[in-house]
Amino acid sequence: MARSASRLYAVQALFQMEHSQLSADRVRQEFLNHRFGSEVEEGVEMIDGNIDLFREILDEAVNWQARIDQMTDRALIAKWPITRIDPTLRALFRAAGSELVASDAPPKVVIVEYVEIAKAFYPDGKEPKFVNAVLDHMAREAKPEAF
Repeated sequence: MARSASRLYAVQALFQMEHSQLSADRVRQEFLNHRFGSEVEEGVEMIDGNIDLFREILDEAVNWQARIDQMTDRALIAKWPITRIDPTLRALFRAAGSELVASDAPPKVVIVEYVEIAKAFYPDGKEPKFVNAVLDHMAREAKPEAF
């Protein structure tokens, strides 16, 4: 549960970084201070995430952004470069891509986790199936030996 929460927080943080032009350090600190385990309303707390995983996803998404974006572009139809993708999906692809490129997480686990996050953002849409297809393509490129 904590690892899933960390992935969700990383997607939100990457989205916030893109729209606010704040640094990764600043957004990371804001999330650690105000999201992890914070009380949303009286008696209801947000889930504590795995801080190390959250930091790793954020840092690797920033470090590998060009490569991740290129992988995402190759997984998309030529007429839909990543710059034309919904910003939430772009953040999701960057977070997932960071794990595919720079972690030991099994690609199938990464895909399942981020498809679930897509379902949280788009419960009635086709986006989760789209995310599954794009991430499958990215995973096969990043870690072909896993397939």
